[in-house]
Amino acid sequence: MRIIFDFKSFTAKAPALLMVLLATFSLQAQTPAQEITLKDAINYALQNKADAQKARLQVENSQYQIEEVRARALPTITANGSVTYNPILQENAIDVGAFSGGPSMVQLVALGQKWNSVAGVNLTQNLFDQSVFTGLKAAKTTREFYKINQQLTEEQVIERVANNYYQVYVQRQKLVVIDSNYVNTKKIRDIIKGQFDNGLAKKIDLDRMNVNLTNISTQRQTLINQVQLQENTLKFYMGMPIETPIVLPKNDFQVTPVAVNEAVDVTQHTQYLLLKKQEELNIFNKKAKMAEYYPKLTLTAGYNYLGQGPELPWFKKPADDVYWTDYSAIGLNLSVPIFNGFGTRAKVRQADVDIRKIQEDLKDTKLSLDLAYENAKTQINNSIITINNQKENATLAQEVLDNTQNNYQNGLATLTDLLDAENAYIEAQNNYTSALLDFKLAEIQLIKAKGELKTLTN
Repeated sequence: MRIIFDFKSFTAKAPALLMVLLATFSLQAQTPAQEITLKDAINYALQNKADAQKARLQVENSQYQIEEVRARALPTITANGSVTYNPILQENAIDVGAFSGGPSMVQLVALGQKWNSVAGVNLTQNLFDQSVFTGLKAAKTTREFYKINQQLTEEQVIERVANNYYQVYVQRQKLVVIDSNYVNTKKIRDIIKGQFDNGLAKKIDLDRMNVNLTNISTQRQTLINQVQLQENTLKFYMGMPIETPIVLPKNDFQVTPVAVNEAVDVTQHTQYLLLKKQEELNIFNKKAKMAEYYPKLTLTAGYNYLGQGPELPWFKKPADDVYWTDYSAIGLNLSVPIFNGFGTRAKVRQADVDIRKIQEDLKDTKLSLDLAYENAKTQINNSIITINNQKENATLAQEVLDNTQNNYQNGLATLTDLLDAENAYIEAQNNYTSALLDFKLAEIQLIKAKGELKTLTN
């Protein structure tokens, strides 16, 4: 296969294609950034994230599971039909003399007809089946299980979105600090350059400022990349298209008082309640196994219409030697289990082991939730102390930087002092921002341990 490239045709079409591409990029560039608060991000995720959607579908599917089990308690009605052709009829040895009262005389007689056709309706109804009754109760509990699981899934979505939201905010704050420092450093570099041009400054001082400015620019580009990556991660956990531009409001990251001394009942936590519902399902599973010990009683009924003759009975009458008759039957079937090699007993004991395993999981989960709550309280208290210290330190670093810049311009401080002050200021600001992040992450864990993550949607 040969591909011929028409350069003239491409050259003629190139300007039009270029205009289309430029228009496309222009529209994308003009797309306004969407302001996203934490509440907005969480609510968007609950509506669009695949995990939350699948949890809702599981709840919907549980209703169909209930209907499936309920069907076993309702009558089953089937219609059936068949047609049979017998090329060779079976011959039976019959003593025809017995019918006439004469001497014994055995003859081979073909019974039946070449063609048979049957149509009918049959009904089956479970009158007593312990497994059906147990299954109905278990199906309703399964629906409750999936509802709690949906709530747990939504809480997990909330936690991931909140954590990533604050990560984005921290990266943006670090970018603000580096941008501010870049502007200030550039101003000082320009002053030194002017002094150097007038013979009032050394070249080494100008070179050091240029190196520092380049380093800050590199750090800034790295932070821009980190912000973009973190924003993409946030959009992923929100279920938002990655290309959607977003912006975070500046007042969405504040330290607020947190109650850390109130008592918390972790047995009301969603994770614990889900295990309790799982325990209930395991109990029903054990009862379902035990139902195999019980007898089963079934009602059956049927009505059928039979046609027989030497040719296909459909649409034929007695004049064609085809005869139609109907018949029906009603019966009760009783099945009583007696012995199956202790198979049922083994199933019941396995189900009992599953119940005991869940009970151990409940103990461990309660301990884990208590641990998470205590650790979150400790982290909250430590973060508040760290925030206060870092805030004071950042304020002091700002004052030192301002004074050093002023002293340097007046010839009272060296360039090394100025560079050290700038680095100390950036470090102090980043430490303060990191302390805020630690506090917010600990706050999320505390809210989670209290089982109140849904309050972040209000």
